[in-house]
Amino acid sequence: MTSNPFARPGRFFKGNLHTHSSLSDGELSPLEVCRRYREADYDFICLSDHFLPAYGFTVSDTRPYRTDTFTTILGAEVHVPATRLGEKWHLLANGLPLDFAPPRDGEGGPELARRCAEAGAFVTIVHPEWYSLGIDDAMAIDAAHAVEVYNHTSALRTSRGGGAALLDQLLAEGRRLNALATDDAHFLVDDAFGGWVMVKAERNEPELLVQALKAGHYYSTQGPLIEDIRIDGDDVVVDCSPAFGVYLLGRGSRADRSERRGQTTARLSAGRMGKGGFMRVVVVDDNGRSAWSNPLWRIE
Repeated sequence: MTSNPFARPGRFFKGNLHTHSSLSDGELSPLEVCRRYREADYDFICLSDHFLPAYGFTVSDTRPYRTDTFTTILGAEVHVPATRLGEKWHLLANGLPLDFAPPRDGEGGPELARRCAEAGAFVTIVHPEWYSLGIDDAMAIDAAHAVEVYNHTSALRTSRGGGAALLDQLLAEGRRLNALATDDAHFLVDDAFGGWVMVKAERNEPELLVQALKAGHYYSTQGPLIEDIRIDGDDVVVDCSPAFGVYLLGRGSRADRSERRGQTTARLSAGRMGKGGFMRVVVVDDNGRSAWSNPLWRIE
């Protein structure tokens, strides 16, 4: 099994990777955004303002808002024309340098994603359900590290906050991609603190966090905690906060589930997933909130 953060050294740090401020289309100043997350007991955020000409192609400099216990990752939500539906691409790049160059003439989504990754960023295909991103477009992004499986603002404002179906299609095609949950807060409605990541790293430092994200050493959540995932023979054992159900999902319709209200340990059959391929865990609590593991790749 690969990409298992629970077997890694260090501790989990709570963070949001998709957030906006008044430097683009958000309501609050960067200082106020950072203050609110810090006071909500987040360990880090990325202020990912829109990297567009209307906002000066700015990578927001949040270094002044770091403290001994709270840090920031530099980054942006980047855009170029156009998907098959004529929409601007939406790509999240966590870990961009401040001097990242604006899009070049003729640069499309795949090229921009590749340039972000080459600059050191953790690249995510974001809110795909919101703007109806198709599988062909998503397959063209060969430099992405993850797909947003939950976007809180998209869920609240359009009822299109998902992305797990697209992730599973990409995984079934052999792409090695992880899952990501964010809130995409703009503070125009009550859209903050609805989805986040728990990143396993030895220290709460931007460079180490980005390295851990690229390696898949994290899980995503709306609230439920995943304490451990381990292989025991032909089973996957999940320790978690009290859950309504724990699910193991694989290629196509392959799935196993344990639905016992209040459970904190679930044993699921990896054998049902078939040889090779991927498995991923979803934990759902009594309030319908989910936590998502990254795919576990079976090496045969």
